Amino acid sequence: MSTLTVPISARSIIYPDSDGKPMAENTLQYDWIVKITGGLRRVFGDDPKVFVAGDLFWYPVEGRPDIRIAPDVLVVFGRPPGHRMSYRQWEEEGIAPQVVFEVLSPSNRVGEMSSKFDFYRRHGVEEYYIYDPDPNTIELSGFIRQKDDLVEIQTMHGHVSPRLKVTFESGADGLQLIGPDGRRFGTFEEVAQAEEQARRFAADQQRRAQEAEQRAEQERDRAEQERNRAEQERNRADRLQAELDQLRRDATG
Repeated sequence: MSTLTVPISARSIIYPDSDGKPMAENTLQYDWIVKITGGLRRVFGDDPKVFVAGDLFWYPVEGRPDIRIAPDVLVVFGRPPGHRMSYRQWEEEGIAPQVVFEVLSPSNRVGEMSSKFDFYRRHGVEEYYIYDPDPNTIELSGFIRQKDDLVEIQTMHGHVSPRLKVTFESGADGLQLIGPDGRRFGTFEEVAQAEEQARRFAADQQRRAQEAEQRAEQERDRAEQERNRAEQERNRADRLQAELDQLRRDATG
């Protein structure tokens, strides 16, 4: 019996959507991944040509499911937002993510991070940011593309991302990311709290405006009443003057 050998290129290639590992190893790392992803989605929420994702497999080469990486956060300019099981570059007009973030956890090793750096450098990432949120080792570093290499940014405090227009500030309290609109990135709870505060402030301002309008209306009513009283007094005075004039005429007549 003869057998038919199917070429590898013709076989159905599977591109896994998960490696079975959790997105984060601890709540601090998870909060930062969500904070950065959510903040960037807010910044680019109205842009139909920016895709932002967290913990999504990126496959840069068709037919090579072994060549892959899952950045903690990736941003792609030139591609629409929406849901994807993975980012397959050849299905996205060949556009590679331009910006990636990695949020470190205690298990990250030098060799692993070196491998990620080489992957991002080799596959066209323009900006690469690494943040270690551990309170004992808070550290922020960034790299920006120069020709075929990723070169370290010497000073991250005050750095403005060329692509994102997001400002990085680092201090004793850790990293602060500030959007182009001046709003700081926050956790879900922080954003919800800020929105509630903004809602209360708006409601308070509306109440104050309504009270001011009511006071102004009352003042207008009082002013109108004063004008009416003054008009009545003028009319009464005119009548009295007319009566006096008439009396004088009668007396001299």
